[in-house]
Parts: sequence; C-alpha cells; structure tokens
Amino acid sequence: MICVTAFYPAAGEGRFDPVYYYEKHLPLCQRLLAPHGLQRIEVDEGLSGAAAGAPPNYRVVCRLYFASIEGFQAAMGSVGGEILHDIANYTDIPVELQVSKTLAI
Repeated sequence: MICVTAFYPAAGEGRFDPVYYYEKHLPLCQRLLAPHGLQRIEVDEGLSGAAAGAPPNYRVVCRLYFASIEGFQAAMGSVGGEILHDIANYTDIPVELQVSKTLAI
C-alpha cells in the first residue's frame, strides 16, 4: 500500500476554504480516484506545534491511500489534471506532495 500525502503549510497568510475543501474537493477526489485504487482518505487539521502554544506546522494534512503506486500513477495520468486544477478553488497555499510506502507495525 502507498500513501500520497498533501501538506498545506500553516505559515503565512494563505487562503484556505475548509467548506469547499470538505464539501467539494474531497468528494471530487473520491469519485475520480476510486476507480484507480483509492482505498481511503484521511484528513488532519493542525491544532498546534509540539511546544505548548506553538502554531501548527501545517494547516491541513491529507492522506490518500492506494493499493499500489501504479494505481496512483494511472490516476494522475487520467484525472490528475482535473484534481490539480480544482486546488485554486479552495486555496492559494502551495501544496507539498509526498508518496510513501505504508507499513503496518
């Protein structure tokens, strides 16, 4: 299993519309990516950093789990443009992406 993580940094004054993100963007991702092996989506909203009272490092962290990297790559080749184009509808924060191998311990 692989995990594609999207990090939205909290630093700066960037715009992030959580209503659009939860009601429009995530359902769009689910609908377009499920045929390519998307298994689930998890979202974390940053509350604080490690030190008491410190701001969070990331406003939002979203994890998309796929059965294989090939499924993710096929998804991006097929519908990635539509998903990436939609980002401007809810944020102007540059998203950071990482693909990881997921291990269960």
